[in-house]
Amino acid sequence: MPAHRLPRLTSLRPFDSPGYFAVWLGALISNIGTWMETVAMGVYVTQTTGKAEWTGAVVALSFLPAVILAPVGGALADRFDRRAYAGLGALLQAALAAVLTVLAFRGQLSVSAIGVISFLNGCVSTLTYPAFSALLAELVPPEDLHLSTSLNSAQFNLGRILGPTLAAVVLQAGGPAWALLANTLSFFAVLVALWRVVPPARDPAVKREPLWDGIRRGITVARDDEDISLVLAATFFVAALVAPFIGLVPVFAIRELGQGAAATSLLVTCQGAGAVTAALGVGTLAELFGQRKLRGYSATTIAVLAGVYWLAPTLQVAAVCIFFLGANYLVLMSSLSASCQGRVPRELQARMGSLYSMVLGAGYSLGVWFQGALADRMHLRFVTIGSAAIFLALVLTTRLLKPARFENEPLAQAADVQPFSDSAH
Repeated sequence: MPAHRLPRLTSLRPFDSPGYFAVWLGALISNIGTWMETVAMGVYVTQTTGKAEWTGAVVALSFLPAVILAPVGGALADRFDRRAYAGLGALLQAALAAVLTVLAFRGQLSVSAIGVISFLNGCVSTLTYPAFSALLAELVPPEDLHLSTSLNSAQFNLGRILGPTLAAVVLQAGGPAWALLANTLSFFAVLVALWRVVPPARDPAVKREPLWDGIRRGITVARDDEDISLVLAATFFVAALVAPFIGLVPVFAIRELGQGAAATSLLVTCQGAGAVTAALGVGTLAELFGQRKLRGYSATTIAVLAGVYWLAPTLQVAAVCIFFLGANYLVLMSSLSASCQGRVPRELQARMGSLYSMVLGAGYSLGVWFQGALADRMHLRFVTIGSAAIFLALVLTTRLLKPARFENEPLAQAADVQPFSDSAH
């Protein structure tokens, strides 16, 4: 669909940038397949083991590599052709998905095999996603970076809507093997999109540092910038204390609500619907409140919404609650991600994105496993509501101690990023 025929909403402005829509659409198709696999494997592990700890552990394995490999992925993305590097990652992920597909069709699928493939897939994704994220940032002007990040989250969550719906149909009709096959084929949409796009030429004057020097400089920039440091800390805590609601959906649907695969798909779909709805309005919200105030409001309300969701007595109430929780989660996380990249020049954006991914992966893998393990020994709702309450206390304490960090940024940030740009030469 040509970009000029799309609705003229502020939030959709990045679609006017050449190549952005093609990459966005290819990623959407791939994510539909990914969510088909995620739902199928979540239901399989929960029903096979009957333990929340195993479900959380398998999810955690796909995020755990980010703790170590994310800075390496960011540095590599700032050294090589980002389009080719992202394409290599898509090929490797397709190969891993194909292994799971073959095992499923041969009746040899197991929880251990799913765990190993999840870990390897996490390694590939961690090393190559910074290149994909930075490529999207290259395709839009700097003032549209937050909108680009929100739309990228929207396509991920639109896949969360369509993927689980298709997964429920496929699981009922043919079993997990067909959902895994769909995911394998979906990666080729990314390859076609990357082949069609022409990224902007990179500045030949930018010095290419040795790999480890590049990693150290990215960490130094993040450490010395108080805004980036605070954003990364917030990312860790929301990932560890609130975000496990995503990975524990099968446990909540099956154990707490007494439902099955269809209910799991419904909850995942409703979360995605909320996120997509929020993505369409996030540009307007950012213009209305400003980036910092919007972050502060969404950080406060997400803890409340998470608590309400976990208290839901029925599937219908839970579906409504997770819709609003998913919307709030997109607004908060897209703002945090854009803040990391928006305060540095383009040659450092992949490294900032990788540090964000590292913190997100560390927090989420720890949180989803630990909450799942506690839920097997205590009541699931007690564990998850308690975690949300801890996060709310942290947010309110931060607002009290650092109120200026919840006020609007200056209209121009050039002075903030210029010193980092100069240090690159």
